[in-house]
Amino acid sequence: MGGITKTFILMVFMLGLFMAIGYALGGYSGAFIALIIGSFTNLLAYWNADKMVLAHYKAKPINKDHMPDLYEITQMLADNANLPMPKLYLIENPQPNAFATGRNPQNAVVAVTTGLLDTLSLEETAGVIAHELGHVKNHDMLIMTIAASFSGAISLLAHFAMFMPRGDNNRGGAISALALMILAPMAAALVQMAISRTREYEADRLGAEISGRPEWLADALEKISVKAQMIPNIPAENNEGTAHLFIVDPLRGLQRLFATHPSTEERVKRLRMMT
Repeated sequence: MGGITKTFILMVFMLGLFMAIGYALGGYSGAFIALIIGSFTNLLAYWNADKMVLAHYKAKPINKDHMPDLYEITQMLADNANLPMPKLYLIENPQPNAFATGRNPQNAVVAVTTGLLDTLSLEETAGVIAHELGHVKNHDMLIMTIAASFSGAISLLAHFAMFMPRGDNNRGGAISALALMILAPMAAALVQMAISRTREYEADRLGAEISGRPEWLADALEKISVKAQMIPNIPAENNEGTAHLFIVDPLRGLQRLFATHPSTEERVKRLRMMT
C-alpha cells in the first residue's frame, strides 16, 4: 500500500471520527458541520500542519554558519539516502529529542532540540538524523503530521462537547454521546500508536542503512530514553497529539498510558543485531 493511499485512508478515518462527534452533538446537522470543518482540517493539515507543529514548538531555522558540522553530516546522510537536503530547525528544549515533518521529501524538515545536541556525540546525532531521514524516505511525515493534527482536533472537540449542557428528555442519547466523546479520542490515540510503532521500527532500519552504523542510533536511543524520563517536554505534554512525531516518546508517567512508541529496549536490540 503506497504512502498516498495510506494518507487517504487515515484522512477518511479521522474525518469519520470527527463526524461521529458532530452527530452526537447535533444530529445530522452536527455531522454535516463536522464534515465541513473536518474537510477544512484535512486541507489545512496537508498544506500547513508542518508549520503548525514547528510553531507549537517554537522551532527556529538553523543557520549553516552557526552549526557547520550538523549541516555537513546531514548533507552527507541525505546524499547517502538519495534525498534532498532537509531544512534544519532547532527547538529550545532541554529534553533530548528530534522529529521530521513536511508533506514530501522536497519540503522535509528535521527538528532537533538543544537538549539533543548537548547530550549526544556528533556520531550519535548523525544516527538520529539518519533515522529522521528514514521517515522522509518512507514518506511517513505527512501521515504522522496529519494524525497529530486530527488527533488534537478530535480531542479538543470531544473535550468541548463533554461540557455542553444537555436536556433530561433524552438520557439514552446523552449517555451514548458521552461514551462516544470519551472513546473517539482513544480511537484516535490507538491509530497514532499503530502508525508510530510500525514506522519507528522501519525508520530505525532505514536510518541504520543510511548511516551504515547502526550502533550510532542504538547508543543515541539509550541516552535519549533515559533523559526523556527525567526532563519534561512541556510543549509535548500540552499537546499530546504530537508526541508520536518524536524519535523517543517525550511524555512521562501516566501520560504514557497510550505509548506511541515501541520500547527502546526492543529497538536497541534490533539495531545491535544489525551490527
